[in-house]
Amino acid sequence: MKIFGIIPARYDSSRFPGKPLGMIHGKPMIQRVYEQASGCKSLSGLVVATDDERIKQCVNGFGGKVCMTSRNHRSGTERCNEATGFFGELASDDIIINVQGDEPFIDPHQLDQLAECFVNSKIQIGTLIKKIVSNDELIDTNVVKVIFDKNLKAIYFSRQPLPFFRSKEPNGWLESGRYYKHVGLYGYAVGLLQEIVKLPESSLEKAESLEQLRWIENGYSIYLRETEYESIAIDSPADLLKITNRT
Repeated sequence: MKIFGIIPARYDSSRFPGKPLGMIHGKPMIQRVYEQASGCKSLSGLVVATDDERIKQCVNGFGGKVCMTSRNHRSGTERCNEATGFFGELASDDIIINVQGDEPFIDPHQLDQLAECFVNSKIQIGTLIKKIVSNDELIDTNVVKVIFDKNLKAIYFSRQPLPFFRSKEPNGWLESGRYYKHVGLYGYAVGLLQEIVKLPESSLEKAESLEQLRWIENGYSIYLRETEYESIAIDSPADLLKITNRT
């Protein structure tokens, strides 16, 4: 089994067009993501998968590896599936790690932690979670929450706090239970990845706008690993401005 990293990077984001090329202290965001991911000891290869010639030229400019993919993909997962061909013919149990292209401060140890999920050959989808420590995070609908069983298999993901404490006010929920947020890294076995990209959009996915719910609705298991590393996603120009002002 080998593990490969793919960084999906599309240009036409509705909230932030050209986001991968946004500058952070003299470097484009995609370069910072690539350099951080390159520090992961578990990866046998790393590539940026893009749909835009400007991003391709940028990656070539800093010496990274890049491949062109279709503009028609609905998600980073679909783009990753197409980009697996960059690494040649892969075995069905080889692993692809989907590295989010909008997290320029991702810690390479997070990728290693995710890779550790696949020591168990029965696991075909893995992702990371982190304990929620503030009420602001708990009520933020951009922070995806997850509940899971005793085997660290995901039960459900939601933009709303889970679980709901019926007998307590929301500002006391953190004192009553443990809440976890989803860190948006995925690892998939290649054979499994080829299956899930063929699934139609599901009702829960439409409701929450979370593609992982499509997989759960179709009976696939997502296993979790807890991380202590914080990651910062850039969703808008305002987010980028905050980051550049404080780093």
